[in-house]
Parts: sequence; structure tokens; C-alpha cells
Amino acid sequence: MDPYDRYELIVNGRTVKTPIAIASMAGIVDSDYVLAREEYVGMAFIGGYSIDEPTINASVLMEEEGRSEFISTDPAADLKAEIEKLAGTDIISGVNLRGSSSESFVLIAEELGDGVIYEIDAHCRQPAMINAGSGEYYLHNPERLAEVVTALKETGVTVSVKIRAGVAADDSALARILWKAGADILHIDLMDFGVSKIRQIRNSCPLFLIANNSVNTFDRMKDLLAHGADMVSLARHSDADTLKALDNAIAAYADETGWYNSPKQLCRGGDLRSLTFCCMPVKQCPLMPALQKIGMSPKDYHDFKVKSVENTPMASGSSTCFGSLAWCCKSSTPCMFRDISIKKEGITLADYMRYKRRLSEKIMDRIFNEERREDIAG
Repeated sequence: MDPYDRYELIVNGRTVKTPIAIASMAGIVDSDYVLAREEYVGMAFIGGYSIDEPTINASVLMEEEGRSEFISTDPAADLKAEIEKLAGTDIISGVNLRGSSSESFVLIAEELGDGVIYEIDAHCRQPAMINAGSGEYYLHNPERLAEVVTALKETGVTVSVKIRAGVAADDSALARILWKAGADILHIDLMDFGVSKIRQIRNSCPLFLIANNSVNTFDRMKDLLAHGADMVSLARHSDADTLKALDNAIAAYADETGWYNSPKQLCRGGDLRSLTFCCMPVKQCPLMPALQKIGMSPKDYHDFKVKSVENTPMASGSSTCFGSLAWCCKSSTPCMFRDISIKKEGITLADYMRYKRRLSEKIMDRIFNEERREDIAG
């Protein structure tokens, strides 16, 4: 199956061939590391690379203390050479950057152009890097991080921010700040917080989310995707065998189900995307507090959902509980009446899930549209 038809993922103007990324590891993940694994990844962040005097000095100190680092006297030139090695591949490349000022990031972006994703490293927890005004320094000073995001975004590039969960005072509030500042991607090291953290952030912003931490089995990968991640990333576990196994498994799952990162149903702990599977708002259930939280009345929800499925097979379904497939549950939940209606429409269960994904996207856009951006992000 064509990668776009399978996953429908576009990042930095390019189709993502698989929702698996390689995360940066300083002194380890460069273009050669990525090229040795290119068959099984859709995105890769090389680095981290220190790009100004304070962070380069911090890298030198960290290397003296026994850590691996990429140290350069001309970061822009070295990054250009690394990116050129990846230019002929179908991997979407990103550069993980450690800088202490907005100007440092902007200078690199002006040198390298818009062909790569620029990832601000707000993740490194080494004291030398924090003291240099980079890494986790930004998580304790979100206003400075927002300034860097905005400055980078103004150059016209795609901006990612790599964070470590549980460091900022409020990860959801931070996600909203970064969304408002202009970030495109939030790359989250979940630490020990698990899937509840990715769901919390998914419900806070419409950013493209990459989940990181101990992604070494398909069950772990699928759980992260089902709670709001658009992609997963691997660092220490990014060996070719693990990447291949994950790539094969997610491709088979996507082809079978039609929606590779379909959420759990709301009543089973799903994120806001799962509103696409909810029935009519006619009883007290988890739907009601969810609607209240997003500021949508039951009537608005009903009317919006009905309108959103007009002229699609989802508008039909006379044999279903509420007379329309718009109100039907996830395909993994057995339902004879839903399946009869799907068959009458001449579509498959995988097609049904693709339509549910379209409906979910409309619902999420309604929640996080530009008109309400200031209210939600402020």
C-alpha cells in the first residue's frame, strides 16, 4: 500500500512512510547512524548539536566528564554535510539543536533552509547544558522557549520541541504555550508517566505528537498511538531488528484496521479524538463531562456531527441504534447492527474506520480552530 494511503501523514511537506522515528542521541545519532536503518524509519533527528559558544563549551565539559558529544567549531557547515548525506533518502530529516539564544537558532535556519525540521533541545538534563541556558533550562523558563519557537517559525521552517515530561510546572500548559508560539511538533520523552501523559497533552493542543521512551514492542507502540501520539521515536532501542519488527507490525495493523493510531473509545480512556466513536448525547456517561470541558453543548455536538457526515456513508445506518453510523463505535467492538449497515453501504470495516478518522479530524479542528485558539491557548 502507498505510504500516504496507509498512514495519511505529511510532515514538512513530505509523506511519512512509517510512523517511526529515530530520536537524537548526542555523539551517536548522525547521518551514518540513520542511513544504516533507513529502510524502517520515516523520520530521524540527528544530534544533538551545540550551535553557539555557551552550548559548545558545555559540550566540551560534558565530553571531558565521559559523555559522547558532537563538537564543532563550525556547526552550520558540519550540519550541511550531514544533511546532504540524507538528501537522497525517503527519510524526513530533523536536526536536534542546543542553543542558548533565539539568534543562534535563527542563524542555523538561515544557513540550512527549510528542507529539515528544526528541533529545539529542551530535553538535556546535564548541569553544564542547563547552566549554558539550554536543555531543561527552557522547561523551567517557558517564556524563553516560546521566544525561540516564534523566532524560528518566523524564518518559515518546521519547528519541533523535544521535552522531558514532568520537568515543566505543567506539561499541558507548556504544550499550549508552544502551540500558541508557533511550534509544529512536540517530541515527548514520557519518562515514567506512561500513556496518560500523552493523552493529557493530546487533549491540550493540536500539535503533531511524537512519543518517546521504551518503545521496544508493538504493544507499547500501539498503546501510545491509541492515546494520542502521531508517531513514536526510539533512541537506545533503535537497532535494525527492533525497527523492522515495529515497521512490519504497524503496517499490517494499518492495512487491517484502516486507522493506524485510532484512539480507544472515550468510555475506555480515549483522548478527545474518540468523540468520533461516541453515541448520541442522551445519557450520563463520560461524553457529557468531555463536552463540558471543551465548551461544546450536547446540541452543538449533535448538530456538528450530523453535518460533518453529510453525503458520506456515515450518514446512513438505519439498522443502527441511532439511525446513523456517525454514532457507532470502534470497529474492534463487536456490533452486528453496525456491521450490517456497513455492508449495505458497500464499504469495509477498514473503510469505516477511515471515515471515522475524517470525522475525528473535523471534531478536533472544531475544538482547536483558529477562532478559539486564543481562548484555549491563553
